[in-house]
Amino acid sequence: FQDQAMMKTMSGGNCTLNVPAKNSYRMVVLGASRVGKSSIVSRFLNGRFEDQYTPTIEDFHRKVYNIRGDMYQLDILDTSGNHPFPAMRRLSILTGDVFILVFSLDNRESFDEVKRLQKQILEVKSCLKNKTKESADLPMVICGNKNDHSEVFRKVRSDEGEDLVSSDENCAYFEVSAKKNTNVDEMFYVLFSMAKLPHEMSPSLHRKISIQYGDTFQQKSFRMRRVKDMDAYGMISPFARRPSVNSDLKYIKSKVLREGQSREREKCTIQ
Repeated sequence: FQDQAMMKTMSGGNCTLNVPAKNSYRMVVLGASRVGKSSIVSRFLNGRFEDQYTPTIEDFHRKVYNIRGDMYQLDILDTSGNHPFPAMRRLSILTGDVFILVFSLDNRESFDEVKRLQKQILEVKSCLKNKTKESADLPMVICGNKNDHSEVFRKVRSDEGEDLVSSDENCAYFEVSAKKNTNVDEMFYVLFSMAKLPHEMSPSLHRKISIQYGDTFQQKSFRMRRVKDMDAYGMISPFARRPSVNSDLKYIKSKVLREGQSREREKCTIQ
């Protein structure tokens, strides 16, 4: 991840949040349909699990953090399992900084899809790295969801998942249950560690703050009376919009052509 001096600004009402571009990251969640991608994202953002299944076209979320006085921003792209637009999936991969690949332990086809996605990510990122001469690592977690189901229904063995990550120290394998919230926190903790991001970005290691505290959120002295010992806070941006495709394309083009040194993507506003 490049260390740049540009700033990202999110504003809304009386709230303006300035996040250094070097502390702004995009997490891309990929996998087949009905494997629980959105459920894992919901656990991360809200600590909740929704029983009702709603097909995802593409969902975009943003969470900002104040960690020991420093601001961080995490954009989360929850992608469609159907991949109706291959070019969009490729763009999502190109602009991603950290990746979660999800399959269902009771579905062999979804595991095969994760293997294809892993290969595609490595190929796409390798091509980009060759053009930009970057040496950044590629943090990735392969996630076998629905480990709360009986072993009778298991179609993918644990050693098969572990084999996918055995040759890459920046790739880890976890078997989780979004429904039971099993191993979800641990998975995010390891992912952020591989990405060299603060551990406090993990769901259980920061205080959840609502948007009403936005005015004081970015101040280094930000504290709440009842949590004086806590020095990490996270806040979901409720009206974040996905940066435009044109903006993402310009971002990739600037990296390839070395036009400017900014990691900054299109600004996303809280309205």
